[in-house]
Amino acid sequence: MAADSVPTGSPETVLVCIRGNSGSGKSSIARELRRRHGRGCALVEQDYLRRIVLRERDRPGWAAPALIEQTVRFALDHGYHVVLEGILHTSRYRSILTGLWDGHRGRSLFCYLDVSLPETLSRHLTRPQVSEFTAEHMSGWYAAHDVLGWPGELVLPETVALEEAVEAIAAAAGLPQTGRDDDVLPIVP
Repeated sequence: MAADSVPTGSPETVLVCIRGNSGSGKSSIARELRRRHGRGCALVEQDYLRRIVLRERDRPGWAAPALIEQTVRFALDHGYHVVLEGILHTSRYRSILTGLWDGHRGRSLFCYLDVSLPETLSRHLTRPQVSEFTAEHMSGWYAAHDVLGWPGELVLPETVALEEAVEAIAAAAGLPQTGRDDDVLPIVP
């Protein structure tokens, strides 16, 4: 059996993948989905694994795609729902995304935030990363309408507000939203 077709997760686990260009709102939506679910939902951020853990650029053949896939599979195999978010360009990530889609035993929803370059540049001005990279960087990374083209892929236009996006994704994926923020761990002496 090929590695990308190895079954992962269980019939009860939910995988949500949120893709889009830099500045499209992926991280905000993913974090809110996880917060609203509460415990039992893992957040896998492409930028964290690639930029912080590996300190690697997004280049073909590098280690980040494999680490992302392994992290998602690990969480699903341990009974966690997973919200995966990142630019995840189809040219470099289609194979791992296909492997996750084909291999996941539970419900999977792949979403794409279809936000124009002018809007991503405008949103970037309000982000903490505004001093980390320029509009020129973002323009170079931008890929217009980089959808996977899969049946059931949820494509959200830039006119959809954060609250609407979170509700639409949670409903479409069947990801329970408890309405509780129980991320605070008790202090143990």
